[in-house]
Amino acid sequence: MTNLTIAVDEAIVRKARVRAINEGTSVSARIREFLADYAQGNDRQQVAGEAFIAAARRSKANSQGAKWSREDAHDRPYPS
Repeated sequence: MTNLTIAVDEAIVRKARVRAINEGTSVSARIREFLADYAQGNDRQQVAGEAFIAAARRSKANSQGAKWSREDAHDRPYPS
């Protein structure tokens, strides 16, 4: 394993350490995970977004093709 030296604002490091402790890990471990994902081109949010869109396209919900307007969304009875 190679050591890497970076310059980071002290306040950010402090907050990162607290968050890492709360998550049961370390700042070094989180940075290693980030760099591994970054080096491999993995973007979890992108992958998750693409999976969501694919699931939505496969969904049978609204198979009748109903359309709603903004007015429809706000046209609802209010409790008296």
